[in-house]
Amino acid sequence: MLQSLKPEAGKQPVPEVLPPLREDPRRGWSFALVLKALLQLLLAFAILFGAVKGMNLLVATKPDVAKRPIQEKSYAVETVTVAPGDHAPRISVYGETEAGREVELRALVAGEVIEVHPKLKAGGAVSEGEVLVAIDRFDYEGAVTEAEANLAEARAALVESKGRVELEEGNVVRAREQLDFARKDLQRAQDLVGKGTVTERTVDDRKLLVSQRQQTLEQAQNSLALEQARVVQQNAAIRRLEWRLQNAQRQLENTVLKAPFDAIVRSESAELGRLVSVNDAIVSLYNSDAFEVRFTLSDNQYGRLLAETGTVVGRPVEVTWYLGNEPVTYPAEVTRIGADVASSRGGVDLIAAIDASEASVPLRPGAFVEVALSDRSYANSFRVPETAYYGDGTVFVVTDSRLDPRDVTSLAIDDGYILVKGGLSAGDRVLTTRIPEAGKGLLVKDLSADRSGANARQAASGNDGTDR
Repeated sequence: MLQSLKPEAGKQPVPEVLPPLREDPRRGWSFALVLKALLQLLLAFAILFGAVKGMNLLVATKPDVAKRPIQEKSYAVETVTVAPGDHAPRISVYGETEAGREVELRALVAGEVIEVHPKLKAGGAVSEGEVLVAIDRFDYEGAVTEAEANLAEARAALVESKGRVELEEGNVVRAREQLDFARKDLQRAQDLVGKGTVTERTVDDRKLLVSQRQQTLEQAQNSLALEQARVVQQNAAIRRLEWRLQNAQRQLENTVLKAPFDAIVRSESAELGRLVSVNDAIVSLYNSDAFEVRFTLSDNQYGRLLAETGTVVGRPVEVTWYLGNEPVTYPAEVTRIGADVASSRGGVDLIAAIDASEASVPLRPGAFVEVALSDRSYANSFRVPETAYYGDGTVFVVTDSRLDPRDVTSLAIDDGYILVKGGLSAGDRVLTTRIPEAGKGLLVKDLSADRSGANARQAASGNDGTDR
């Protein structure tokens, strides 16, 4: 390769010819893009300049237009006429119904269940005095028969004892008479001894006879005391046997469990053939006509009621049970206060007795109900809707179609209303429409007043037509 590059001998070297230089095409493209961007910028500037000039020309050559006078905006509002009075807000809380009277009947005797009431099932209704469960009576009837026989024997033995007492009493009487005769005979003998008619031996015999009669009397008296003691013992035995007879009869009666009142069966565990023991739970009942509601008032609510009347017992209550969308209302009355403060619920428990005698829907224990009662009464207060109350204590009165602010003090909330006192007077029409721009002097149109006037004119027109 190196030899081929050398010039041949005898020939002139030929100079090497370089290829011509070529320009980079990317430089041309960049220049074209820059030029195009400048042209677009100039074109946009020219369009913008022309638009501004044209707008200024149009504004300068615009004909003058007559200006309309500024009109004040009027708001259509609703109002309510207020009047002072003694208002008592309603306290609305929730509570739970309870059975006012319930009992659990247990077996008082042991034995086999031989009869069960057909409605003795949970939820069944039974009437007062109906037999719910009957236990086999055989053993208890036998116990009554045995107790009656023992009592009869004891009474017969008492008759015998009383007869012996009478006999011994007669013996005592006769022994005392014989003793008296013997003493008189001894006295005569002693009187005759001094005359020599009776010997000393005769007197001694008379003394011996008196001693014997005295001994006989004492024996008769002792026998009488023994028979009288037997009578006392027999009377005690009779009383004991009479109690046993009463107990046997009571045990016999206890073989039957009866409903103590008209009731609903809460639970039962009686089946035919079941052997029950004493104190086995048979059935649980609650009175179908006696219900109570337990509800909790806050310390503040309870304090207000207590401060007004000194007690809450006897206060009327309205109980509402919502069955779907249908409310059922029952009258009630507070009967007592809970034994303890309901610290977990933050208040005081009250219990009210419900009068469900005329209710179309019977109550049941455990129903979640709404309880409403009257709060303390606020004298000379005004009752306004919540929408009429602005800020910390302002209401607006409509006077000559203008709003006039009045300062009031809130006393209590009453189911969408607020009880207030302060700068209101009887007959004031208070704004109830909520207006964010509400302020002193705002122009409004009172729709409520217009309707009232129209109704009054219509009523007057109707009366005139009637008179004619």
